[in-house]
Amino acid sequence: MHRLWLTLGALPGFGAVLASALAAHAGPRVLDPMRLDMVDRAITMQGWHALALLAVALWAERRGGILPHLAGAAFVLGMLLFCLSVYAVALRGWHIGPTAPAGGMLLMLGWLLMALSALWPRRA
Repeated sequence: MHRLWLTLGALPGFGAVLASALAAHAGPRVLDPMRLDMVDRAITMQGWHALALLAVALWAERRGGILPHLAGAAFVLGMLLFCLSVYAVALRGWHIGPTAPAGGMLLMLGWLLMALSALWPRRA
């Protein structure tokens, strides 16, 4: 399963680099500064949580147990909800409900689950 987390971290990592390049080159021509700032924030969250998923892959393989996998699931779902919601508002003006706050809460939950997985004793 750790290979799944590695893949799910690598693909959004690639996407964050691509989105960053597009935002840097085309963004100022097509977006006002406020929307461009929103895109930059979503790219930042996507990039950091892509790296978090790579850490989940390594930790899940080393530690085992369910907590790293729950953290990975929270990171994936949170990244999708948060980043896609912010991209939708910034690029199209589409407001799709409270998905960004829900995604942000899931991202925070992922970090807490990673911390718990490090502190919780593992059964042999």
